[in-house]
Amino acid sequence: MSDEITATVGHQLYSFDGRILEIFGNHPKRFHIRHMRLSVTGPDRKGRRIVEIDAVGTRVTMPYTAVEWEAPGLAALLEAVQAAIAQLAE
Repeated sequence: MSDEITATVGHQLYSFDGRILEIFGNHPKRFHIRHMRLSVTGPDRKGRRIVEIDAVGTRVTMPYTAVEWEAPGLAALLEAVQAAIAQLAE
């Protein structure tokens, strides 16, 4: 993957370049796919989803409402991250 994928949810900008997931906002975060696991649970009965990132020394849990989840590009970006992580495991 050579193109950067971005998505904006609320005041946060997500960026993935094929190796690094960056989340810019109040508390910027940066994760390398080699050292992370990403899981998405839900939707629950109200359409909410939870994204968990386990990385070396940290765990980040991000809840999303149904409206936030529909932000352009968010689901595709997270799917690309999961695919890149899976490709490393092969």
